[in-house]
Parts: sequence; C-alpha cells; structure tokens
Amino acid sequence: MGKIDIITKEYMENPVVFADAFNQFLYHGEQKIDPALLTELDTTGIVVPYGASGASVPEQKYRDVLKLLYAMTDGRTAYCVMGIENQAEIHYALPVRNGVYDFLQLSRQVSKAASSHRQAMKKEKAGQPEDPQRKAAPTDGEFLSGFWKTDRLIPVVTLVLYFGSGKWDAPLSLREMYSDVDDAILAHAPDYHVNLIVPEEMSDKEINQFHSNLREVMLYIKYARDKGKLRQIIGQDPKFQSLERQAADVINAVTESEFKYPEGKGEVNMCLAIQEMRIESEMEGAILTCKALGISLDETIKQITEMFQLSESEAREMVKLYW
Repeated sequence: MGKIDIITKEYMENPVVFADAFNQFLYHGEQKIDPALLTELDTTGIVVPYGASGASVPEQKYRDVLKLLYAMTDGRTAYCVMGIENQAEIHYALPVRNGVYDFLQLSRQVSKAASSHRQAMKKEKAGQPEDPQRKAAPTDGEFLSGFWKTDRLIPVVTLVLYFGSGKWDAPLSLREMYSDVDDAILAHAPDYHVNLIVPEEMSDKEINQFHSNLREVMLYIKYARDKGKLRQIIGQDPKFQSLERQAADVINAVTESEFKYPEGKGEVNMCLAIQEMRIESEMEGAILTCKALGISLDETIKQITEMFQLSESEAREMVKLYW
C-alpha cells in the first residue's frame, strides 16, 4: 500500500470523519449517525460462504482489490467507505466491484446467522438450555439455507470518496455498463448505483454540510487547480488557520502541494504554509537564475540573504538545496 493510500485510509478510520461523510451524503449534514456508536467491521477476511463442498471465493482477491476500504456499523446499518485518490485510480467497473463487496457483506451476515443457528442446535442436542427466542425446529427450507424466516439483514451502504481534483468520468451504475439491449431486458436486469462524493462536482453549500475537517479537505481539493480562488478561501476562512495535522497531511498528499510544516505540530496554519511554499518557489527560481548566469556560490548566498531577509546560514542552506 502506497503512502497516499495509507494517509487517506488512516484519515477515514477516524470515526468522526467517517460518520461525517455519511451524514453529509445521506442526511445533508444532519447528525443522524453518531460516531460514538460506530464499531469497526472486519474487511480482511471476506469469503463467500456458499459453494459445493465448502468451496469459497479466495479472500485474497477481494483483500487486494479493496485495500482502501474501511467499514463500520452502528448495529442498524453497515457503512463502508472507499477512497480513490486521483484520476489514475478511477475504476471503470466500479459498479461491479462495489456490488460484489456489498453482496459479500450481506452474504457474510447470512453465514453468521447460519453459524449461530447451528451452535444453538448443538447446545440443545447436548442438553443445554434452549434459546427462548428460537422456535422449536426449522423448516426444511430454513435448515437448507441456514437463514430462518424471521432472520433479518442489516443494509450495507458503500460510499466512494474521490480525493482527486477534476470530474468523475466512469460509470456510476450497471445500467451504464450494459451494451445496447432492449428496454424490456434492462427493466429486469440487475442494477447497482455507486454512491460517490466528488469535490469538484459539489457546491460550496454541500461542502459546508460537513461538520468535521473533511469540509476543509474537500474545499481545498475542489479549488486546488484555481490558485486565486484557493488563496482567497484560505485567507478568509479561519478554519484553515488551525487545521488538524491529519487533514493537512491528506491535503498535502492528494494534491501534491509539498507544504512544509513542523514535525509533531498538532495544528497547521494553511495560509502560512502556502506563503512559505510560494516564497521557497521564488527562492528556488532566484538561485537557479544566479547559477545559470554564472554568479558564484558565495555571491548567490549573499544575494539570497538580502532578497529574502535570511541569515547567512539560512541562505547558505537554501542555496545548497538547489545549487
């Protein structure tokens, strides 16, 4: 897993950020999902519990494909989030990929129900007290499926967050992926729709429905290619003056901004980080120009000291970076 993968996955593992993404997408920012009630779901041991002689789909296949997936539940719904960092990561068969995962999660629930029923029946055969909530005996159909008529599944909702700057150009449903066939067939063919958040395609009003620093992350990504607008927003929005480091790390990684800020600092002033990055860029240009004109190293250090009001040692260190 690459550095950006790790940064975005760790960021989305924060229950506050995780819940915020779903609250914005499902409830327009209303705080319906409580991060304090979320518990992690295992996504590394996914197998299909059906097949002759206990055959199953190899879990490694899905573990690799879904490396950026993170899942949590509040006991009523299984929430799954997938992060995609840039245009190169867009998956053009995403409706199929996500559909497979959602049904694997549902299938796993069926498997767990069947296992629970088997354990209960073993206890009863062993003379242990019966479960008062379980009926006397399953029907043939219930026994065959392992899923009782009264059993219920919790729904699975998978949300894709696109951390890239730009529009999404891949299919969002199975219907879009089908070939040109008769409408009567399409009406009965299975469909699956991808739930997707794309910063550039969101209005500022929609982005402001986020309550965590996911708001600042999405806002920065949306305007990452419009430097003038971006500077205006950062300069006017006080939340960018004290942004949590983890959110700043995500912005830095996915937009390749190359900000520099002190290690271990809990909060980052993005306005200062941008100013420092611009100054360093100007300094690099001045140093390379001096070198191209044949100006000596010592004279270049002297000029950089005066131009950028640095100490001689600071100027010497900067010049040596680009000399």
